[in-house]
Amino acid sequence: MNIGVPKELKKLEYRVGLSPASAKQYCGNGHRVYVQSEAGLGSGFTDEEYIQVGCTIVPTIQDVYRIGEMIIKVKEPLGPEYDLMREGQILFTFLHLAASKELTQVMMDRKVIGIAYETIKDDQGRLPCLRPMSEIAGRLSIQEGARFLEKNAGGKGILLGGVPGVAPGHVVVIGADGYAGYNATEIALGMQANVTAISLTFHQLPKLKKQFGEQLILKESNESTIQEALKTADLVVSAVLIPGAKAPKLIRKDHLKLMQPGSVIVDIAIDQGGSTETSMLTYHDNPIYKVDDIIHYCVGNMPGAVPRTSTLALNQATLPYGLAIANLGYQRALKENKGLLQGLNTYLGKITCEPVATVFGLPSWSLDQVIQSFSK
Repeated sequence: MNIGVPKELKKLEYRVGLSPASAKQYCGNGHRVYVQSEAGLGSGFTDEEYIQVGCTIVPTIQDVYRIGEMIIKVKEPLGPEYDLMREGQILFTFLHLAASKELTQVMMDRKVIGIAYETIKDDQGRLPCLRPMSEIAGRLSIQEGARFLEKNAGGKGILLGGVPGVAPGHVVVIGADGYAGYNATEIALGMQANVTAISLTFHQLPKLKKQFGEQLILKESNESTIQEALKTADLVVSAVLIPGAKAPKLIRKDHLKLMQPGSVIVDIAIDQGGSTETSMLTYHDNPIYKVDDIIHYCVGNMPGAVPRTSTLALNQATLPYGLAIANLGYQRALKENKGLLQGLNTYLGKITCEPVATVFGLPSWSLDQVIQSFSK
């Protein structure tokens, strides 16, 4: 199979779909890998490193899409890529279709086979390809939140860990049972902040409670609990996730008046539409804005700030699935791996991810219908 690896077009996105080590695995299995020139530089990988493992460097993104039977990238396609996609081409990447009706329609119109990292499941129903980026985003949320609590960054001038005789800051993590929320909770506790973990399920949290004791307060997720926590929060991390679906709006604009001026909200769910009513997509070069004196950090590709770590972590998770598609062909790979099948979001003009279809009121094909169509 011809594998295409384009340079990411998203603003200040430095990750790359395949590292040289991962590309070597494809070449070693008899596939041909075409990498756009300088696609890996942001993550610290030179064109020469790709050449050394058997890849071919091509000059433009147009070349990558023209040659590639499967395109492997990190972020969803942007406008300049829309016309480059073609019928039957496999797109293996984060898609986050529920946040963009335009991209959803383009994927349908171009009849692309869209396999999204964020909805692939393992045998236990977990999200293995989303996990590493969620873990990184969760850890970064505290790092970035702490930075913007500093007075010179516009915040209220709070040191999250406090000092002897001065109380630490209060961090509220909404969705603390997910990968991002769990990691945000762990890092906030490690910085010695007081943490309120709000969650629908507590299956991961008791070990944090046992490890960190009274610093961690566990709360069940409901509107009154969230409102009460906001009153004393210095930093709020919203990390709710409904796989494939648009994020619910758990923090409304009128909730902001409950918070103290200079407090910070980090909305990790922004790439799924955001879980705060006042959230708007931002970028690393201008990551924050204020609404009612509350700082909002809503960067849609948070792990892109640490691209070397992120690329290596993402590749570890996605490589087995991508190789299965290339080695077996997408039809056999999807039939043999039900978890990979869950990653199929669009198929030859059909939406195959029900949450996406529901968001936009569009008809969908069931995954069983997809499998049945393979034999026709």
